[in-house]
Amino acid sequence: MTAERSLADIFRRLIATTGPISLTHYMAEANARYYAKADPFGAGGDFVTAPEISQMFGELIGLWLADMWIRAGREEPALYVELGPGRGTLARDALRAMKRYGLEPRVHFVETSIALKELQLHAVPEAQFHPDLSNVPFEGPILLVANEFLDALPLRQLIRTADGWREAMVATEGDRFVAVPGARPMDAALPESRRGEPEGTLIETCPAAAAVIYEVAGRLAQQGGAALFVDYGHAEERTGSTFQAVRRHQKVDPFEAPGEADLTAHVDFAMLAQVAQSRGARWLGTVSQGEWLRALGIEGRAEALSEFAPQHRAALHSAMHRLIDGDQMGELFKVMGLAAPHWPDAVGF
Repeated sequence: MTAERSLADIFRRLIATTGPISLTHYMAEANARYYAKADPFGAGGDFVTAPEISQMFGELIGLWLADMWIRAGREEPALYVELGPGRGTLARDALRAMKRYGLEPRVHFVETSIALKELQLHAVPEAQFHPDLSNVPFEGPILLVANEFLDALPLRQLIRTADGWREAMVATEGDRFVAVPGARPMDAALPESRRGEPEGTLIETCPAAAAVIYEVAGRLAQQGGAALFVDYGHAEERTGSTFQAVRRHQKVDPFEAPGEADLTAHVDFAMLAQVAQSRGARWLGTVSQGEWLRALGIEGRAEALSEFAPQHRAALHSAMHRLIDGDQMGELFKVMGLAAPHWPDAVGF
């Protein structure tokens, strides 16, 4: 029996026994199974992330963190913390760039996948692993990065029905999984300012992402440091479903094969900025990935690498455009910066 069949059967039995399950539950279990089974990254996997497209991405993140650390006073020991570090590619490139400016932080990865840990140790042998951020040391400023981490956290969808707000649940129709409104009133789960939306409105929230930002912001306020969150999402409030699944580089039905595809949703950076500020951290801003990388000099870096290795000029510029162009990753992906209250302003925001 395949992993997909096993998880789908578990869901079907659970729904048959207890009734529809929340979309949050469905997404959490499916992604836990998905990320535990194998390496999903790269051309041979299901999707490609920015660090795998070009070393320039990780290098510029490392330079940004080094610049912040230097202008904040070079406090030691500094901690490089990455949430969901993929194959370790971003960390490897960022740490190499930091070292050129005298920053050699202790490396801490928050990761739960055994398969990915092996790849991460190969890329960054000195990394220490933690199941969550609470186990990362409290001594020294944290320099934290999370690239395409928040989008995979369990989503909650709230739908305005004729009877008020209801949570999206997952039920079955025959062998298929379908989304249906739940029976319990959920008006209290929304800010009062948004409860008056018209019937048919769908609003997404992600309590898990809010919890991560709350904890990171508290760490920054207490320890000092800076953080970058890079993900696809929106910087202003919006409505409508963004729940989706990717398998073998193609969008697929998120209810078709739980545990066999990467389930994601767009990140609500507007809400997360408010959470961070409520905890005492500085919100440096949220900008498009293309704008941020241009401000950090990716175009000059691509040209310098091209001069060093002219045989790779076409590939380097192709990778750069994939990262910064509006019809590629440049506009859809956002970069949110956070910092400790006493840390300086940042380049790119």
